[in-house]
Amino acid sequence: MTVTTVKPDSAAQAADAVRWALSEGTPLDVAGSGSKRGLGRPIQTAYTLDLSGLSGVVAYEAEELVLTARAGTPMAEILPMLAERRQQLAFEPQDLGPLFGRPEGQGTLGGVVASGLAGPRRISAGSARDHTLGIEGVNGRGDLYKGGGKVVKNVTGYDVPKLMAGSFGTLTVLTELTVKVLPAPEDVRTLLLAGREDAGAVAALTAALQSPYDVSGAAHLPAAVAARSHVRAVAAVGGAVTLLRVEGFGPSVTARVAALKEELGADAVLDRDESLAVWREIKDVAFFCPLPNSPPLTQGRELDSLPRPAGEGWGGGDDSRHSSRHVWKISVQPSEGARVAESIRWALDADLYFDWGGGLIWAAVAPTPDAASAIRGALGTAGHATLVRAPEDVRTTAEVFHPLPDPVMALSRRVKESFDPCGILSPGRMYAGV
Repeated sequence: MTVTTVKPDSAAQAADAVRWALSEGTPLDVAGSGSKRGLGRPIQTAYTLDLSGLSGVVAYEAEELVLTARAGTPMAEILPMLAERRQQLAFEPQDLGPLFGRPEGQGTLGGVVASGLAGPRRISAGSARDHTLGIEGVNGRGDLYKGGGKVVKNVTGYDVPKLMAGSFGTLTVLTELTVKVLPAPEDVRTLLLAGREDAGAVAALTAALQSPYDVSGAAHLPAAVAARSHVRAVAAVGGAVTLLRVEGFGPSVTARVAALKEELGADAVLDRDESLAVWREIKDVAFFCPLPNSPPLTQGRELDSLPRPAGEGWGGGDDSRHSSRHVWKISVQPSEGARVAESIRWALDADLYFDWGGGLIWAAVAPTPDAASAIRGALGTAGHATLVRAPEDVRTTAEVFHPLPDPVMALSRRVKESFDPCGILSPGRMYAGV
């Protein structure tokens, strides 16, 4: 199928494009830079609405901790600007481009919010939806509208901005967003516990998160995954690695790390550079990326000077093994994480690691026809699983997003119909017929 790209450079033009599509009865594939195009069900449309032309920061009020930007504004522009003022998007937006074999740093603000993804700090700071204050966009009727506002305390009307987070362009063509920013931590350290089995590691993560020491990241890398880390202090352990991040003012970080190290019997403490690097790997699922990732330019200049092993991809290891594997994001009750991981390993050839204190499992699974049923069978009613990376033919027939109970699916259909009654905007991206 020949696909024609429509690229508006204003909200009015975006509205005109939707009205035209509505009049012609032809659906639109709503996209930003396309860095996460491989996430979701393939959309069979003749037209792509490319929002990358809607770019630019509209207002950045650092003192008010608020940023407004057009939806197509690259994150590679926003993150360095915030870093200059020692601020950040606290939910740690993921850069999944390299996971799909694309260059890093190509995501947009609209794509970050529309996908609703968040990194390791979600356990303490919340997700993208919790930091989205206001949106402007075009619904499936071709109407320009606004939702939310530009202040943190906004309780008027329905909380439309939160509804847009994780909607993948199926409800509204986002044209402008206002997000909350927060001060970046002055210092960061990471405690490393070596050689813990999954269950013992999750227990340590839980104890740390329930402690008074304000842990902002809690992850566990089994031995095969830890060996792929680009951080030598992690890869050199030669076994499983459990990681706990502590952030804040320097003296506070030092005191909290010392207390946690004593209570948990930590084996080492990673410095600032090592901490930034390993949590970026965890955030961006770099262990399962098929292409090399260079050190980021958006998390502080300290990483620019980190050495890279010659001739290796990110973390070394067998890149061909992971490039062909399907990648799953599995949300689970932390208390069930170790059991679910063991069940998946028993049924499938899988590498995996834990984030969010054991509540999130990233799994790279060898392709098999029964992988989806095995993973969701291991979950039972304890969580849900999303197929993040797989070939298009697999995503066409598989349930990419976790199947919804009938009442929830009915509600989802009614929400879709209220914003996009004719099914013009990215139909079927999340669920068939929605």
